[in-house]
Amino acid sequence: MDARKLDALRARYAGGQAGSNGGAGHDPRFKAVADAMFEGDQRAWPFSGAATFLGAPYRPDALDQPDPALDVALLGVPMDLGVTNRAGARLGPRAVRAIERIGPYEHVLGMAPLLEARVADIGDVPLGSRYDLAGCHADIEAHVARIVAAGIIPLSVGGDHSIAWPILKAVGRERPVGLVQIDAHCDTAGAFEGSRFHHGGPFRQAVLDGVLDPERTIQIGIRGGAEYLWEFSFDSGMTVIHAEEAVAMGMDAVVEKARAIVGDGPVYISFDIDGVDPGFAPGTGTPEVGGLAPREVLQILRGLDGLDVVGADVVEVAPQYDATTNTAQIAAQVLFTELCLVVRALQRKEGS
Repeated sequence: MDARKLDALRARYAGGQAGSNGGAGHDPRFKAVADAMFEGDQRAWPFSGAATFLGAPYRPDALDQPDPALDVALLGVPMDLGVTNRAGARLGPRAVRAIERIGPYEHVLGMAPLLEARVADIGDVPLGSRYDLAGCHADIEAHVARIVAAGIIPLSVGGDHSIAWPILKAVGRERPVGLVQIDAHCDTAGAFEGSRFHHGGPFRQAVLDGVLDPERTIQIGIRGGAEYLWEFSFDSGMTVIHAEEAVAMGMDAVVEKARAIVGDGPVYISFDIDGVDPGFAPGTGTPEVGGLAPREVLQILRGLDGLDVVGADVVEVAPQYDATTNTAQIAAQVLFTELCLVVRALQRKEGS
């Protein structure tokens, strides 16, 4: 090693750092984050205190205030009455809240979203019945409508994927939104066994309700034996990229396609954990072999930086099928990345 370089490093880093913010003090990008995370050499313990999404402040009464003073609301939707296979996604919000070490810095996008916007965990949607699926959907729509009316962007953690329908009815009430969906299934099936509210059909319902624009919708990672149920996706003009097609194209091409489809208008991001291969994320109700890797999912999401993201979700985490917590770890990282995209969208609007 060059002696002069070593001397310079020693002069810069060997002294004067004890008792400071983890030794980060020269690069202004890192210093700003470190200053917010450290008090002297003390950093908050990730394994202590009450668990919230991404370690955000807990403000369950925010919507009851005349001025919530929030830009982004993280909320849980612990409801899985719409599942068609294994139950358990009602436990997803609690599992994702329990993940200790996500953020504060997103190294690819170069940002610390919790320090750049007013973000809080506002608790769970107040559901009136654990037995009534239609009633739960009405409760979800009403709660998210309050969030949107307050000028706050909702980031939701489910729960099964049927929650996307009432959320989209609230988010798309004033104008239909586009959609980037990462999933094993298109979730555009119709009614069966007496119900059209199940988790296999929220996006059909959202289109028919006029809150989702199918021609500005792209579904990525699709696979499995239920392809015969997704006729509505093709007929309505949605763009479907199967998992093997995404891999053959490469993630950069997938991102380019997604950006071209959704354009400059408002867009909602919906992430079903079963979009990831069950070798990485076994904790879900409808696992489908042959899915995307977590790295590929993050690459796609980071490539959406610059879109007008008006809401997002993470759904279908069923932690009891995962002894390692890997599924919730992936879900929390995706939630963090979605938060980054939302904060960037807010910053662009404030700067315009």
